[in-house]
Amino acid sequence: MLLLLLAVTAAAAVGAGPGKAVQFLAVGDWGGVPEPPFVTPREAATAAAMGRAAAERGADFVLALGDNFYYDGVRDEWDPRFQETFERAFAAPELRALPWFVLAGNHDHHGNVSAQLAYSRHSERWRFPHYYYSLRLHVPGTNATARLLVLDTVLLCGATDDFGVGATPRGPPDAAAAEAQLSWLQRRLAAARHDRYVLVAGHYPVWSVAEHGPTQCLLRLLRPLLRRHRVTAYLCGHDHNLQFLHEDGVGYVVSGAGNFMEASQTHRAAVPPGAARFFYGAPESPGGFAHLRLDADAATITFLEANGRVLYRVALPPRDL
Repeated sequence: MLLLLLAVTAAAAVGAGPGKAVQFLAVGDWGGVPEPPFVTPREAATAAAMGRAAAERGADFVLALGDNFYYDGVRDEWDPRFQETFERAFAAPELRALPWFVLAGNHDHHGNVSAQLAYSRHSERWRFPHYYYSLRLHVPGTNATARLLVLDTVLLCGATDDFGVGATPRGPPDAAAAEAQLSWLQRRLAAARHDRYVLVAGHYPVWSVAEHGPTQCLLRLLRPLLRRHRVTAYLCGHDHNLQFLHEDGVGYVVSGAGNFMEASQTHRAAVPPGAARFFYGAPESPGGFAHLRLDADAATITFLEANGRVLYRVALPPRDL
């Protein structure tokens, strides 16, 4: 019940912008560095570009896809990294006006994730109500709704080394808590059967052609649910590049280029034939992120480089209700 109440409260903050659409920015693996200046040039460039995108394309909120603070998360809710890597880095007026809905990555779990939840009491824009939670979004000017289900894939699958080639999660630290999260997700997906779009977000990828590749735990636990419930798209980070994959009606968005950019496609043969539609990981790139627009007709995903260049765009249809 607590999670449901949080979802209703959060939903009132989004989906009310102009343009008859819900729009948001999705960025992962953006968490700077633990020594001065606490940001990387790529994070700074990405933050500036996100501000421009919010102003020019529109945005109701930001979805932060984990690894919010490299390399070992934060110590407590007063950790200076909140100011150094988040508040001061994402300082464009257009970003300061937006709520940030946050989830945890494996590097956040190296530190104190409960402190990141508690920071929601100190920042007007940092929204991290629980390790996993639900947002109901209303498409302006229509009767259509969308659902965003935010997961903690580290609690679900276990920790891993973000920089180890092919490193896989070691299993959940608390099997009962992992089962509780999975049961919660199953209930929320069943309850979303009348929503025009359903998005699920976590840190680890289901499918990825890059260094870490597919997450076997999520292929086993999450992929069948995404297909069964006709989820529109799954959004994640973890691999430090931009990708779009499509399998059995589900879109897979990897947006992990907020702080690093890696060109490896080590696991291209590990994804289904024809699933990989877009990949960008040029080492010289200034970074990037995704812009999502949900309107009455389509869920449009645009991948943007931090220099403003449109890299790829795809439109996904509404669910067949």
